[in-house]
Amino acid sequence: MNHRAVWAIYRFEMARTFRTLLQSVVSPVISTSLYFVVFGAAIGSRIEEVDGISYGAFIVPGLIMLSLLTQSISNASFGIYFPKFVGTIYEMLSAPVSALEIVIGYVGAAATKSMALGLIILATATLFVPLHIQHPVWMIAFLVLTAVTFSLLGFIIGIWADNFEKLQFVPLLIVTPLTFLGGSFYSITMLPPFWQKVSLFNPVVYLVSGFRWSFFGLADVGVGISLLMTMIFLVACLSLVVWIFRTGYRLKT
Repeated sequence: MNHRAVWAIYRFEMARTFRTLLQSVVSPVISTSLYFVVFGAAIGSRIEEVDGISYGAFIVPGLIMLSLLTQSISNASFGIYFPKFVGTIYEMLSAPVSALEIVIGYVGAAATKSMALGLIILATATLFVPLHIQHPVWMIAFLVLTAVTFSLLGFIIGIWADNFEKLQFVPLLIVTPLTFLGGSFYSITMLPPFWQKVSLFNPVVYLVSGFRWSFFGLADVGVGISLLMTMIFLVACLSLVVWIFRTGYRLKT
């Protein structure tokens, strides 16, 4: 393992966060705060409790997960896309750096940034609603697994995309709608039976449900199933990354 190469990639990507602090950190925190104002205050005043939990507190895991998914994908996809865009990716591929080291550097930095943002949003949420996390270890576990998984997905998107429109296509038109329809702002038990079954085909439901369980001990689906689905998605993304480097897909052409 070339630790120096991994650290160089990781440090460069982390430094990019500080160069774009307003976009990387401040903007998502302000957006999430507005969600608390609109959903927590305006709608929360009409919905007193969900499963015995105040609506303002109930939406906290969903809001964190929304930011975590979008930022993980965005950070990782932009991180690997720009070396392709300017052509420096070929220097990296010809250097004595393995595919594993490249992935660890880029995905590790993207996951670190999104997890830090998730924790900042969690701290911000405590200013709006009282929170007590029942299972903090599992909360961190779901946070790490989700950040790494979707950073891998973002890495794949960054390699697949050959223009800026494609770079934004999956996060804006697929991931964000799935997150909104994945129980971020409601429990799927509030839906009619037919739509409850349809919701189970949305993978984000399992992520939000497991993460919410770590806070309140309540979940729309079993926590074991949520963990299993997250692991399956992680393995699928890893397998696709391995295939990309073995075939050179969108890297050597």
